[in-house]
Amino acid sequence: MPSQPDKPVTLAFDIGGTGVKSMLLDYKGRPLSERERIETPRPATTEAVIAVMDGMAQKAKEKGFDRISVGFPGVVKRGATLTAHNLHVSWIGFELEKVLARKWRKPVRVMNDAAVQGFGAIHGRGVELVITLGTGFGSSLYSNGRLTPGLELAHHPWRKTKTYEDDLGKTGLAKHGRKRWNKLIEKAIVQLESLFNFDHLYIGGGNATKINFALPDNVTRIPNEDGLLGGVMLWKEQ
Repeated sequence: MPSQPDKPVTLAFDIGGTGVKSMLLDYKGRPLSERERIETPRPATTEAVIAVMDGMAQKAKEKGFDRISVGFPGVVKRGATLTAHNLHVSWIGFELEKVLARKWRKPVRVMNDAAVQGFGAIHGRGVELVITLGTGFGSSLYSNGRLTPGLELAHHPWRKTKTYEDDLGKTGLAKHGRKRWNKLIEKAIVQLESLFNFDHLYIGGGNATKINFALPDNVTRIPNEDGLLGGVMLWKEQ
């Protein structure tokens, strides 16, 4: 695929606690390849996960890409990963953006995975909140399409001594069972609306499909692919 400076191709990654996903996107964020998924290695060290990503990048070179976007499950600042509760401690303080840029000799941008997924889902009007129900609990908040940086609801206490991630992540689902977990999701939606007064809430992540109650009109379930499709927006956020 010949490179066009005004129409760059993005290789988007979504690093998760259970899977590493990738997809090629055109300059408008439309898929140019099938979504590829490989199980997240255990232990999920920086070296092991980057090795998986490198294999995906080598495969993507056959079609060609101009830049890389990465969604990471933790707090990201200036391209460095500051927390990684569902991966390995080697990610804490890791300069992921710089390491990948040197490795692949391409421009790289890294952002929290829920923020990237949100960019693939939001409409850019009013207050929009995104939560992801996967291995952990992701969150991102937008005002008229602009990301509010630094939001991390996962480890905030919300029910006695329990955090959102304790109750609503993968561990909480296994502990409570699907029926009780759904009741807690309903309760969380009400509480999050009282807290943020959102115009719309989007729910993504692998376990969003396990929601079995009717969602309010201002709440929408979104597909996992949005975690990749939002990758182009990282290049519009300055």
